[in-house]
Amino acid sequence: MNNERVPSSLPPSLHPCLFEPIRSIRFEDSELEKEIGMGSMGAIVKHPGDLYPLLKLKFAVRQAEKQIPSQPHWAFCYSMLHKVSRSFSLVIQQLCPDLRNAVCIFYLVLRALDTVEDDTAIATDVKVPILIAFHRHIYDRDWHFSCGTKEYKVLMDQFHHVSTAFLELEKNYQEAIEDITKRMGAGMAKFICKEVETVDDYDEYCHYVAGLVGLGLSKLFHASGSEDLASDYLSNSMGLFLQKTNIIRDYLEDINEIPKSRMFWPRQIWSKYVNKLEDLKYEENSVKAVQCLNDMVTNALLHAEDCLKYMSALRDPAIFRFCAIPQIMAIGTLALCYNNVEVFRGVVKMRRGLTAKVIDRTKTIADVYGAFFDFSCMLKSKVDKNDPNATKTLSRLEAIEKNCKESGLLTRRKSYILKNERTYSSTLILILIILLPLIFAYLSANRQNI
Repeated sequence: MNNERVPSSLPPSLHPCLFEPIRSIRFEDSELEKEIGMGSMGAIVKHPGDLYPLLKLKFAVRQAEKQIPSQPHWAFCYSMLHKVSRSFSLVIQQLCPDLRNAVCIFYLVLRALDTVEDDTAIATDVKVPILIAFHRHIYDRDWHFSCGTKEYKVLMDQFHHVSTAFLELEKNYQEAIEDITKRMGAGMAKFICKEVETVDDYDEYCHYVAGLVGLGLSKLFHASGSEDLASDYLSNSMGLFLQKTNIIRDYLEDINEIPKSRMFWPRQIWSKYVNKLEDLKYEENSVKAVQCLNDMVTNALLHAEDCLKYMSALRDPAIFRFCAIPQIMAIGTLALCYNNVEVFRGVVKMRRGLTAKVIDRTKTIADVYGAFFDFSCMLKSKVDKNDPNATKTLSRLEAIEKNCKESGLLTRRKSYILKNERTYSSTLILILIILLPLIFAYLSANRQNI
C-alpha cells in the first residue's frame, strides 16, 4: 500500500480540501419545498426575509435542471449530480463549460469512491482492493460495482456513464482526477484497517477524504487557466475545515451506523471526557459530551484563517462562489453545533432560509469576511468561561475576527446573520399565510410540466 507523504509545504503537525467535501453539506430540493410549503409556515413567519431567497433558489435549481446535456452519459452525470447534491449542482453551473464538466466528473468519481468506503456491509478483504484500484476503474467503460443505497446505488450500478464522460475530458483534467483518486483510495484503505487515535491521525484521515479534494480542485482551477495554482497547505485547509465540520455534525448518524459504527472523532480528544466514544450520546454524559464537542469545534477553527487566505486569492467570480459558499456554511454550522447538546440527540443544521441567503448573498470576498466575522461573534457569545477549552476557543475566534477586521471590508455592510429581523405587522403575516400555499401550488404545477 502506498503511503501518503506530507507535502513539503505542510507543517509537521499536519499529516498527509472541495470546498464541498465528500460528506457534503447538502441543501436538497425536497427540503426547499418543505420550507416554502405549509409544513414550515412557522419558519417563514418567524423569518419573513427568508422567503425571497428561498424562492429565488428554488427557481435557480429548476433552471439548472433544465440544462441537462443531451448525450446519454453526460445526461446521467448531471442528473446524478442533481440527486446527490442540488446546491452543489447549482453552483457548478456557473463555471465555464470545460471546468464544469471536469468538476462534475471529479465529484462523481469521488462520490463513488466514498460510497464504497461508506458501505459497512462490504467485507474488508473485498473493499480494500477496490479502493486501491479505483483510479484504474475510471478508465474502464465496463466497470461497475453494486453497493450503497438509493441514488448512490444507481451511481455505482451505472458507473460506466461516468467513465465514458471521464474519457472525454482533456488530458490534464484526467491526470489530476486520476492522481487524487489514487491517493484518496489508498488513504481510505489505510483507515479501513486503522482507528483514528490521535489528532494527527484525524488530520491525516481528513486529508485523504477531503484535503485531497481541495488539492485536486486547485489543480483543476489551474488547468482551466482561471487561477494560479494554490499551495497544497491552503488547499488542504479548505478541505479539512469542511470535513471536520461534517464529522462533528454527523456524530449521531455515524455512531448509529448499521451494521457497524463509523468513528472519526479522535480518541486523543474524546478519551478526556468518556471511556467509549458512543458514551457521548447518553443523556447522563451530557455535560462531558458538550465539553468534548466544544473541544472538537475548537480544533476545526484552526483552519478558518487559512480558508480566508485561500479565498482572498481567487480571481474568477464563479470559482470564488463555488469555494466560498460551503465555507460559510461550515463556520455557520460550527456556530450552531458549539455548546449544543442536540448534536448528540439529532440533526443540527442551519435553517434553510439562512442557507438560501448565504447562497444568494455570497458574491465577493467582503461577503465572506462579513459572514465569518458574524458567525465567529455568534459562536463567541456561546462560550462558557467554565468550559475546559474556553481560553483556546476564544483565542481562535479572536484571531478570526482580527483577520476579518484587518481586511478593511467590514464597514458599511448589513448583516443578514446577526441582526434581528424587524417585526412584521399581523396584516403582512396574514398575507404571507395566504400567498404561501398559492406559491407552493404554482411551483408544484411547474414541476409536473418540466
